[in-house]
Amino acid sequence: MLNTLLALALVITAFATALAALLVLSFLTNRRSHSLRRFNADDQNTVVFLFENEHLVDATKEAQTLLASGPRTVTEWTHLTTLLLPRFPGFPDWIRDLVDMGEMSMTSSDGTSRLDAEWHDGVARIALVDVETGDAQVDLDRHALTAMRHELDTLRATAEHVPYLVWREDEQGVITWANRAYLDLVDNTDQSADIAPWPPRHLFDLPHLAAVDGNAPRDQRRVALSLPEDDQRHWFDIHETMLDGEILFTATPADKVVRAETALTEFVTTLTKTFAHLPIGLAIFDRDRKLVLFNPALNDLVALPIEFLCGKPTLFSFLDRMREKRMMPEPKDYKSWRQQMSDLEAQAIDGTYEETWALPTGQTYRVTGRPHPDGAVAFLFEDISAEISLTRRFRTELEMGQSALDCMPEAVAIFRPSGVLAMSNSAYADVWGSDPSTTFVDLNLSDAVGGWKRQCTPTPVWERLKTFVSHQGERTPWTASIARKDGRILDCRFEPMARGATLAAFKLASDGVKDLPADAEPLAIAKV
Repeated sequence: MLNTLLALALVITAFATALAALLVLSFLTNRRSHSLRRFNADDQNTVVFLFENEHLVDATKEAQTLLASGPRTVTEWTHLTTLLLPRFPGFPDWIRDLVDMGEMSMTSSDGTSRLDAEWHDGVARIALVDVETGDAQVDLDRHALTAMRHELDTLRATAEHVPYLVWREDEQGVITWANRAYLDLVDNTDQSADIAPWPPRHLFDLPHLAAVDGNAPRDQRRVALSLPEDDQRHWFDIHETMLDGEILFTATPADKVVRAETALTEFVTTLTKTFAHLPIGLAIFDRDRKLVLFNPALNDLVALPIEFLCGKPTLFSFLDRMREKRMMPEPKDYKSWRQQMSDLEAQAIDGTYEETWALPTGQTYRVTGRPHPDGAVAFLFEDISAEISLTRRFRTELEMGQSALDCMPEAVAIFRPSGVLAMSNSAYADVWGSDPSTTFVDLNLSDAVGGWKRQCTPTPVWERLKTFVSHQGERTPWTASIARKDGRILDCRFEPMARGATLAAFKLASDGVKDLPADAEPLAIAKV
């Protein structure tokens, strides 16, 4: 019994001891985890950061001062990495092992600083410690100074390698700083001095730059500079900005821009001179639908003041003024006119606009819209009044000629030198029972002769007629008589006409019906 009680007491004692050890370990662990999430009194003057993943949980005052130096990036972790990389190369790869290691240390490349990192329960504690003293409380300025020195070196290298001129002047106009590009250009333009003087001389006569381009803003001007090594003028766009009581100047090379603008100006001038001799009015509107180019013929055709055209009116203002001058078809109402002008613009952009304007003044214009590069659109105005008048006169003469043929009692057919039927009269349709004017295809001599043969008895007249029509030399008129299958006799007359045409006339014989043998020769046939 005593042995049992002793064994039980030993078990209870061991259990109590294990429980106490677990409680102490849990307390220490919680205390450590809790201590990683806050700073104690000893950390107040140290460079210590607390990160949870890449999110900054807390930082001491000195650590915040270090983060405030240098250009800011997206996150605090990225910003800290940027500040530490110059002295701690490989820091991003090194810090990845912190989760597995728990505690790590890393010495800077110059041996003056050390990073102490701890990780527990998702929180990383990173302290920047001075190696000489082994204390994170000492030499805080060295870390900030190192970061600022790195930033200064970066900015200085950037300013020295930019491909344009940068310099600063004080209120008296004295150059207080200049980059390498400016100093090199000063040396190239002044070969007399062996040692470059300071402050360097001015390359540009800044007080007189405002006269170079009166339309440019005060802080942006363009000036030309001649260099001794060549005879060309080099152009620069100069910008100025006020900085801490001084003026920062930036001169950007503008030779390519000037050459492009000069080429564009010369091209526009060439186009203007070319278009000046065209009888067709030209109006080009840019993507904002403002008139940017026109020729003198436009002013003559649309009768608008030259001052109005030079004022770069919009497309609708231009058309509205033409409407007031009665230089476009009169619409039924203003609403329909606006819709018509909108359709005009849309079709011109597609390149499908082409209409004939019959003006109230009696003139006729052909207006064409064509798209141009960069969203521009061009309109061509052509006076076709003479062409329309000639067309109308020609149509009138054709109608009168056709009417004259229809008044003739003979059945008349006129053939071109190629043998195609050009004209026929109403008597032709009565005699032969077909009207060529109602067909959509050209009727040639072979087709016509085929129809005639079917209605007449055999005769050599048709073959002789084919030879007569195709003959290229001088021809003599001739006549003949043919018999139709219904017994009627047709008196035929074949005459040469101008430009190689041939007239064929048919008329019923006055003595009525005759009986001709099938092999009868045509009457009164003249030799061709």
